[in-house]
Amino acid sequence: MTFAAAILIAYLLGSIPFGLLLVRWRTGVDVRSKGSGNIGATNVARTAGRALGITTLLLDVGKGAAAVLIARLLSGGDPVAMAAATFAVLCGHMFPVWLRFQGGKAVASAMGAFLVLTPWAMIATILIFLPLIWKTRYVSFSSIVAAAVLPLGIWLLTHNALYLLVAAMSAALIIYKHKGNIARLRAGTENRLGSKA
Repeated sequence: MTFAAAILIAYLLGSIPFGLLLVRWRTGVDVRSKGSGNIGATNVARTAGRALGITTLLLDVGKGAAAVLIARLLSGGDPVAMAAATFAVLCGHMFPVWLRFQGGKAVASAMGAFLVLTPWAMIATILIFLPLIWKTRYVSFSSIVAAAVLPLGIWLLTHNALYLLVAAMSAALIIYKHKGNIARLRAGTENRLGSKA
């Protein structure tokens, strides 16, 4: 029962569409009708301003971290429950029941979740992500590379097969959710950070 509760809470936390709610609250506009149509921080920043984008980013990171912390508390630190909650919070963000299972890409939520689950591997991944985004100005490309690198970092730093599996599954979903960005990157039409939608 505790395990199931941890998973359900993680999914419901993940499914809170902070970007959508914040933009609607401040502007009355549905952010899904603007820019890339995504509910994440990048599209929020492009379409509703940097302040709302940063707020969305922090809230999405926070809900990822909260989901794993709650699972740790409910399960007494059971690594299986924490790993499952990590994947559940990502699924909640990507496939929220409130939005007919059409959500975001869960990069920020993954960051928060893995900062709790495997902090050093996530920090190492962030240290790869930040120079990439600084150099290329492509949030999507940097996110895809970070997602692909995270499982390797987890294996090298923890040798934990369970966490490796969750990271690999999460990376696969994140990369899949970027399929439109991949097509635009190949076509040379992807927006760079700081550009208007």
